[in-house]
Amino acid sequence: MERKTWDKGRVDPKPGSAVQVFARIRPTAHFARDLIECLPDGRTLNIYQKKDPRRLHDLQHNLQNSWSFPLEGVLHNISQEDVYAQVCRRVVAGALSGYNGTVVCFGQTGAGKTFTMTGSMEYRQRGLIPRALAEVFQEVGRRIEHAFSVHLSYLEIYNETLVDLLAPQQASPADMVVTEDPGGGVHVKGLSLHPVHNADEALHLMFMGGTNRIIGSNTLNRHSSRSHCIFTIHLECRSRTLSDAKFVTSKLNLVDLAGSERLRKTGSEGKMLKEAVYINKSLTFLEQAILALAERRREHIPFRQSKLTHALKDSLGGNCNTVLVANIFGEAAQIKETLSTLRFASRMKCVRTEPAVNLHVDPVIRIKELEAEIVRLREELAFYNTLANRPSVVSEALSEAQLAEVRSQVQRFLDGSTKEVQILSIRQVQEIFSQLKTAFQDQQQQVQEVKAQLCQLAKEWDTASSNGDLETVSTIKSSQLSSSKGRKSREKSSLSKRGAEESPSVKKSTDGPGKSKTQPPEKEPPVPEVPADAQDGADQRADGEQSQTCALVTKSEAFEEFKLEEGRRINSILHENKAMLAKRRGLYRQLTDEVNSVKSAIDRTAAKIQNRKDAQGAAEKQDDVLMLRLKDLKNEYRQIRMAWKDMQAEVNYCQHLVDQTRVCLLTEFEAWYKRTLLTEEQQEASTEKTSEQDELSQQSSARLQADPLGDEANAESFYNARYRFNKQRNFK
Repeated sequence: MERKTWDKGRVDPKPGSAVQVFARIRPTAHFARDLIECLPDGRTLNIYQKKDPRRLHDLQHNLQNSWSFPLEGVLHNISQEDVYAQVCRRVVAGALSGYNGTVVCFGQTGAGKTFTMTGSMEYRQRGLIPRALAEVFQEVGRRIEHAFSVHLSYLEIYNETLVDLLAPQQASPADMVVTEDPGGGVHVKGLSLHPVHNADEALHLMFMGGTNRIIGSNTLNRHSSRSHCIFTIHLECRSRTLSDAKFVTSKLNLVDLAGSERLRKTGSEGKMLKEAVYINKSLTFLEQAILALAERRREHIPFRQSKLTHALKDSLGGNCNTVLVANIFGEAAQIKETLSTLRFASRMKCVRTEPAVNLHVDPVIRIKELEAEIVRLREELAFYNTLANRPSVVSEALSEAQLAEVRSQVQRFLDGSTKEVQILSIRQVQEIFSQLKTAFQDQQQQVQEVKAQLCQLAKEWDTASSNGDLETVSTIKSSQLSSSKGRKSREKSSLSKRGAEESPSVKKSTDGPGKSKTQPPEKEPPVPEVPADAQDGADQRADGEQSQTCALVTKSEAFEEFKLEEGRRINSILHENKAMLAKRRGLYRQLTDEVNSVKSAIDRTAAKIQNRKDAQGAAEKQDDVLMLRLKDLKNEYRQIRMAWKDMQAEVNYCQHLVDQTRVCLLTEFEAWYKRTLLTEEQQEASTEKTSEQDELSQQSSARLQADPLGDEANAESFYNARYRFNKQRNFK
């Protein structure tokens, strides 16, 4: 039987990174095993088509009836998690490193494209988009040395009309157009970008956009997508440790194409017929663009024939890591559509992309670097002019940075920290003399003020000493000290204004007159008596401050106090449950090691038996010994396996007890904290703030109990987003 292989294609592939192609077979109870063959390597799919005896043309002509399609992988009867690991994980990792990525689902209607891309509302059946969002935010949390910003957009192409699924009422379809960037990329003008900070916000936007999609019903699919959708994750990464102006950007396109239809099978009429015509037309243009990209000497690629090909221009043949998932039926009735889909996938393998890191330069930081470079070059030019005895060529006024540097140099020269000032230009000399003049005038004015104050204090001193008024003398002394301190502070502030922020404080020569060394020692002024009512007011203020301090006890400190007093019994039970859980986990790990050890022994024994299968004589007796040994190991494995499963159930039960006790402890603490330490207003605010969170946690707990998920960290975010989405939809 002649079989055609589609891995080489009709044209030579372009150099670069090849598009990876996977085939996913929709599970069905009527799988056509005689027509579809999945080879054991998991990378090849064979299709057989029987000749129709009723058609004379097929019998007279020796037409091909078998095909072989080499692919990156055949996804048959595997879970959503395995599909994501093989198809999308590498693309997401590249997007986090600065490479653009695209994952496209293609196939006939009802073949499972939307299920592959978005999944269902059950957590374990979520598709590529929610899993990619969860992994993105997990990596963002791990890479603490980088700062990430994440934005989302959701585009729908319905009957060659662009629609923003995240803002359908705000953006007009007429205002949305596909435009090309100077660097060769494309973007949709008018499409809204929504910043997200965690997986909850991102999943909520995904659910909201999914409800705005247009779907219909036909004979092959009750929920058929009537439009193409592109969910895009925009990433920007900046280094927290490096001070350079470089940063990387990337975008991850997750494309859910509408399914191709044969009208005589779907029975579409009216509006559904018009939608099917637009869908098939856009997919035809997509295939034409793929054929043009696969040709080595083709100069023009017809991207502008449709909105779909124009929006995916950089994803199909540009700077992008592209993956195609060909969704097919496994039934005999759909064998022609399956063959057509696989042919398209084979043509897609001939396309070559050129992925590269999207490295950018921050213009603000770059401008600062260039300005610093200009200053350095001007200094070097002035230095060379001085060595060559040439006049300065600096004609423009000094910048703010240069003026600050001149003031700093003058201040250091006046302080004595430097003995000379470096001269670079005539304008710098003029500014130096201006600063010296300003400093001299300020110093002269301060000397006059100090002289006037000393004269006034001397007169008051003489008058008070002659009259013998000790209290007045003490008052004069204190005012003299305060005036000296005020003068020093004014001097420091004046110097700081002239010397800018980097200038050191200057010690003036006028500090001496402010300190009187000839004053005779006097008694300190008597401490005035405090009235009784003032003392009572001070006591009341002290009591209020003490009560306020008590009210400001942190919640963590209150929680520790609660565990030692009112919550002592629950806390003790929690510690006992934790100890029991730790003990069961230890036994569980021990049993796991034993299971793995016995399994390894079984594998080694089976390998020995396989290697000695062709031996003769004494080797046969030795094989009998090995067979008995293998039987004993299998019995031992079954027993240890049963004990391991029982211990796993005990670990889960102990974990449930710990979680239940912890929730009880926190609930009792919240009630005690509100009753004991919070005021009425704070209690009302706390109640309003936590009501929605309690309801959200109850819904999440109910979902988790209905569908136990183990220790997966993404489950809570998924159910929280789904709960808010359902609540908002019911409200509308």
